[in-house]
Amino acid sequence: MKSLGELMQSYADQYKFNDLEGIKETAIPGVWFYRSSKGNQRQPFVYQSGIIVMGKGHKHIHIGNQPVHYGPDDYLVVGVPMPLECEAFPEDDSPLLGLTINVDSTLLHRLVNELEAANFQAPAKSNQDGFGLTSVKMADDMLESCKRLMLALHSDLDTKLLGESLLNEIVYRVLTGTEGHVLFNLAHHDGQYARVAKAMNKMHQSYADGLTVQNLAEEANMSVSAFHSAFRKVTLESPLQYLKKVRLNKAKELIQLDGRRVNEAAHSVGYTSTSQFSREFKRHFNMTPKGSVA
Repeated sequence: MKSLGELMQSYADQYKFNDLEGIKETAIPGVWFYRSSKGNQRQPFVYQSGIIVMGKGHKHIHIGNQPVHYGPDDYLVVGVPMPLECEAFPEDDSPLLGLTINVDSTLLHRLVNELEAANFQAPAKSNQDGFGLTSVKMADDMLESCKRLMLALHSDLDTKLLGESLLNEIVYRVLTGTEGHVLFNLAHHDGQYARVAKAMNKMHQSYADGLTVQNLAEEANMSVSAFHSAFRKVTLESPLQYLKKVRLNKAKELIQLDGRRVNEAAHSVGYTSTSQFSREFKRHFNMTPKGSVA
């Protein structure tokens, strides 16, 4: 069988995605195909929760003092949305190619319940206990599952009849892999990780509101001190630092994609001072809000 990267390239050839710069949802709901011909220099992004599979190229992620590197036949487990800085490098005159797989909460809970009912012991936690983003080298079974998913995407009939079961299989492989605890922790509502994830979900839904650490701790059903400590374990930064990055990234989208004026974008994400917004935007993105418009 071809390599995973070769299967991704043949998929791009078949569906005429060789001009794609970014991501596009495939015929399997929740599975997105990623392509970038040039990569990018180090810049801020928000990685959404899910599984990211690389077929070609390399990426370096910078989050706090914790570097994460991944490349061909690696996958990334992202338990919660993570504001971070990322640089991407194509190789051998080939574009970066990958998949992003959203993990449906209903599927996740069903698989976790079935695994626990079968007395499966969740994988031991890594040294970065609780950290919300981990890179993993694919074991043979995970690699074969991803290859079969790419093969199915080449056929409309295979996609329709096999897509859902192959998606289930990949989530199962991740759960039973070396970093499966990231998704196990997310499924356990009473654990600190899931409680932090609940508060983070509120941040992403209500970023324009006057959220405080007290509000977020209450959402997580934790004391302020316990919440602050647990949040920093997962994201390597404080809740207010995280919230600021969520707001700035959303504002950038409003300016670049929706054509909003700077003051409109600032107020839409919760800033009362446009000048403060502009200072923090420039500090975060290393460019002015107006300069971010292509």
